[in-house]
Amino acid sequence: MAAAGVLLRALRRLCRVLLFLSQFYILSGGGSFSVEPSQPLAQSDKDPGPTRTFTVVPRAAESTDIPPYMMKCPSNGLCSRLPADCIECKTNFSCVYGKPVTFDCTVKPSVTCVDQDFKSRKSFVLNMTCRFCWQLPETDYECSSSTSCMAVSCPRQRYTANCTVRDHVHCLGNRTFPKMLYCNWTGGYKWSTALALRESLKSGPSLIYLSASGTPLGPCPASEGVDICHSGCP
Repeated sequence: MAAAGVLLRALRRLCRVLLFLSQFYILSGGGSFSVEPSQPLAQSDKDPGPTRTFTVVPRAAESTDIPPYMMKCPSNGLCSRLPADCIECKTNFSCVYGKPVTFDCTVKPSVTCVDQDFKSRKSFVLNMTCRFCWQLPETDYECSSSTSCMAVSCPRQRYTANCTVRDHVHCLGNRTFPKMLYCNWTGGYKWSTALALRESLKSGPSLIYLSASGTPLGPCPASEGVDICHSGCP
């Protein structure tokens, strides 16, 4: 029994020694369970792995351009007095010519206006007279002039003028239209200018240039009340 006890103690000491040697071997780097924390970190620095690419799409620049019609549109004015270029109306051609008519209108973008109570409005009712733009009185539109034809020709010449309705006038149809007008030039002077010269020269014989070549047609006696001579046209 004593011998068995001695052998058991010896085996225990041997196991302790083997356990110590195995732990020392592992800690010294010779074992298969060695841990090297610096190597994975270095590897991660060299190989960052898959990366994501983000494409930044710039936002479309907001347009700050002022519409050309805004130059004619007063700010916060009465809607009923806005120029025709500032509004859009639901018109129809079933009205009776010369009679009052009403149309539903809306202001164009960026245009502001108010009603009779000074409340801001985007839509309103427009009162106007039923007629096309080319049926307006001559005082409601402006026409181009021509110096290539003469008023003294026989018969009196006409030319095709381009007429545009004034901004504050409302009408149906195209606001720009052609119109046949009488020639208004007399060899360098407008017909209206020649009339003004006649009035200023009534005190005596006058010499008015009315021919196409610019030469005088001759003096006319002012006493007879006719001091503009023409070349035979009635």
